[in-house]
Amino acid sequence: MSNTTQIIESLAAEIGDKVYIDVTGWHLYLSDAKLHLTLAEKFYPILAEDVPSEVQIVEILHSVSVKLGAGRKEVPLIDLLPIKCQDDLMEVLAEFREKM
Repeated sequence: MSNTTQIIESLAAEIGDKVYIDVTGWHLYLSDAKLHLTLAEKFYPILAEDVPSEVQIVEILHSVSVKLGAGRKEVPLIDLLPIKCQDDLMEVLAEFREKM
């Protein structure tokens, strides 16, 4: 179990350092937004089997809600990620899977 926790934390660190949300040109990395661990926990079971498909990645990004205005509004994470960051996420997941 500890090994799984370490793998998820390592994946979270990579996601958090390379993927950000964009709000009016401001870039907030997922580690700073405290969303990196949530994503790593959702992607790990898929990575244990194979590299997630683009469809799976989009579904997960759509399922993660980001609270704005202290919770006054919730937006799917995918709506806040630039396409470049979605591509970066796919690359991070593929590279991470190769190392597993």
